[in-house]
Amino acid sequence: MKTIVPREVIEAKIVKGYTVELVFDDLKKGVVDLRRYLGRGIFKGLLDKRKFRRMKVDAELGTICWPNGADIAPDTLYSQAKFLS
Repeated sequence: MKTIVPREVIEAKIVKGYTVELVFDDLKKGVVDLRRYLGRGIFKGLLDKRKFRRMKVDAELGTICWPNGADIAPDTLYSQAKFLS
């Protein structure tokens, strides 16, 4: 059986629009376009780029989050990341 190791985000920055560059705890760096999450539920207000840019890494949660309480599971981000070589 394959063991799944949970990952955590240790660094994040917005690179363009709603695309975020992430560094995970295994030191892999990748980019994720977060547009798919925006426009509904707790993410609705984040279509406002000023609000979206308030993203930060929450070390306790191990992922990115916003002041309105929105966050995305780090394993979800890891599975969707396009890793940079």
